[in-house]
Amino acid sequence: MRHLKHRSILGRSKEHRAALMANLSAALLTHGRIRTTVAKAKALRPFVERIITLAVRASKVEGADALHLRRQAISKVRDVEAVRILFKDRVSEFQSRPGGYTRIYKTGPRIGDAAEMALIELIAGADTGYAKSRKGKTVKAEAAPAEAEASVAEEAPQA
Repeated sequence: MRHLKHRSILGRSKEHRAALMANLSAALLTHGRIRTTVAKAKALRPFVERIITLAVRASKVEGADALHLRRQAISKVRDVEAVRILFKDRVSEFQSRPGGYTRIYKTGPRIGDAAEMALIELIAGADTGYAKSRKGKTVKAEAAPAEAEASVAEEAPQA
């Protein structure tokens, strides 16, 4: 079966794609925010979030287990300095966050070739995002039974 086999190919070979993800993730972990194409940002998001999860898990254990997790991250990112920054400095921001460490903003087309560009950034640990509003179906669904009861109550006295 082919379950969970889909990956963003990005028009590159497997080795080239691995190198691309390593370079993009190292830049994101070092700078906190990078500008790239939407397709690359969408492919980078799960890659980086797995690396950050390794760092969070390593912060909860000690000794050989933490070293193993750090070496796993280095094997994927290929930049020892970026992994050091993540594991020592930035991991404390993500301790209380259960996932969703990155955010993608679309910024419009690039001037040269009209490729859709995006800004991908690491989210601060204290950031709760925006509050979701209740609208549409839920309000109408609650109002519909109340209207039906009112119309039944009006018809009963007339009969």
